[in-house]
Amino acid sequence: MKTKYLFPNKYKKAGWFMLIPSSIIGLLIVIFDYEPNFFDFNVPAFFIDKIFGDKQIFGMVKNNLLNELFGILTILSSLLVAFSKEKNEDEFISKIRLESLVWAVYFNYGILLLSFIFIYDLCCLICLPF
Repeated sequence: MKTKYLFPNKYKKAGWFMLIPSSIIGLLIVIFDYEPNFFDFNVPAFFIDKIFGDKQIFGMVKNNLLNELFGILTILSSLLVAFSKEKNEDEFISKIRLESLVWAVYFNYGILLLSFIFIYDLCCLICLPF
């Protein structure tokens, strides 16, 4: 069975090389709430809801992009690791990987559906001072 959705095996090493440091550094950034000023930029945003301001559908907000940078690195590197071929990949391994991918998509859309149904105004809850 010829799979066209997998990357060559050489991308797996590059994926692991990026995944481990980006995950660790990203976790440390979130835990210690580290946000250096040189990552502050005005970025476009949808559905801006300021607590003591007006609501906008589209506008520019000031945001620190360090979390997004390490989140994107973690996602891209984990995709390289997960979707790279094995050195010795036969039809059974390909079948298992395809079934796993289908179940992951089902699970992802299930969580997305539950969050649409049960989660409202999460942005406002996070922004409130306790």
